[in-house]
Amino acid sequence: MAVTILIVEDELAIQELIALNLKRAGHMVLCADSAEQAKKMVNNVLPDLVLLDWMLPDMSGIEFARKLRREDRTKAIPIIMLTARIQESDKIAGLEAGADDYITKPFSPRELLARIKAVLRRRLPEMSDEIIEIGGLRLDPTTHRVHVYANDEPEKLSEIALGPTEFRLLHFLMTYKERVHTRSQLLDRVWGDHVFIEDRTVDVHIRRLRKILEAVDKENLVQTVRGTGYRFSVECNEESVE
Repeated sequence: MAVTILIVEDELAIQELIALNLKRAGHMVLCADSAEQAKKMVNNVLPDLVLLDWMLPDMSGIEFARKLRREDRTKAIPIIMLTARIQESDKIAGLEAGADDYITKPFSPRELLARIKAVLRRRLPEMSDEIIEIGGLRLDPTTHRVHVYANDEPEKLSEIALGPTEFRLLHFLMTYKERVHTRSQLLDRVWGDHVFIEDRTVDVHIRRLRKILEAVDKENLVQTVRGTGYRFSVECNEESVE
């Protein structure tokens, strides 16, 4: 699945090479050559992942990673450190600063893409291209299609037509099944950061999603937890469903 990746690298040749390969892989790319420029970009658009060079002209990548981890808005962004430092102590310092992975230069584009995919799968599973099958539903992020098993028989599938927002909402809820998410959390993770819409917008799309699932008798999978938010669950609890 395409994601937005911020490259923080002051060596222009390396920055351009990484950006080229990421774009070829279908990702959206932002580039910064300093921590200050990167911070301004993050303030405008929250990336899904940061590729962060250790040596920057105005601040070390280690210090910048710590800054990202200290702020509520950026603390969950996956970070991959890029550096020529190969000592074990340096790797430990990078990981302790909040990096999710550590890649030493030089590295191949294939290795970088594989590491990015692994980090996203671990930290942001809703960004994964893996097919999810729960409760008689089969969601394919690559084709943006959702199927339901006819009478819960795996060999008999029928497609459900979902709008793009309902698809993203269902994908997120299925990825984190059984977890309860507040409306604010859903707005941030499904609609995106810096999208200024009201919390009740979530309720509208939840109702639309349930209406679609009702046609295949799956509306009870999307549950309301009173006073908190919503969850996807195969366990029917009448007290938590509205």
